[in-house]
Amino acid sequence: MSAFEWLNEQFSFFGLPVYWSDFFGNILALATVWLALRRSLVAWPVQITGSILLLIASLNVDLGGNAARQIVIIISASWGWATWRRSRAREGAINVRWASWTERIVLLVAMIAGTFAFASLLKATDASFYPGAPWWMVLADAWIFVGSILAMYTQARRYVEFWFVWLAVDLVGVPLAIHSELYFSGIVYAIFFVMVLIGIRDWAARSKDQELASPLEPAVVLEGRTESAPTAGTKADRVGTDTASGSKGVDADR
Repeated sequence: MSAFEWLNEQFSFFGLPVYWSDFFGNILALATVWLALRRSLVAWPVQITGSILLLIASLNVDLGGNAARQIVIIISASWGWATWRRSRAREGAINVRWASWTERIVLLVAMIAGTFAFASLLKATDASFYPGAPWWMVLADAWIFVGSILAMYTQARRYVEFWFVWLAVDLVGVPLAIHSELYFSGIVYAIFFVMVLIGIRDWAARSKDQELASPLEPAVVLEGRTESAPTAGTKADRVGTDTASGSKGVDADR
């Protein structure tokens, strides 16, 4: 047995057969959520490592959508890691904010269109579950993929809505993991559900002094607070406004 073949082996977890790759990948996934809750940069490399292990677990049970999801998460986490590092270097902290209504609408459209588009691809290539799998199963597999990408994107941009996207992923992830006999993943998804609720409360509390910017107005940062910019005022009133894009001083592009 090679150094890594044991990852494809199973062991008994309270009577349930669990892959070692699934076990350790989900332990790191739990650690990632806890670190994200604390807004720690370490969350990103931990997530990358966990996704590599979960990729192995997904391939073991022929979950094409979930396997593709892990690859995209690895790539997205690398970008998110760089984004948070730039943010901390420029702002001295990892600040969070609510998305604007325009941003929320874009996310919603991406959720719906992305899920149906990816499900169609999985269905056409028989890459999800088994050839001829019912649409509801393929759509669930596709949503896990698309939802995870959107969660990674919103996390990197430091939107409070990041937690709501993960909540929607968890609601589908628990029954899908159990149906696929990834029992430990199902247990972890259930734990995620509780941690996500805590995350929503924590990030929302950290953003309570930040007003939701109007899509028609730029936003500024005044002494660490994000506020809607006045329609008229002096240059000093607009400290932190990105003159090129009109985005917030705590915009997650940083």
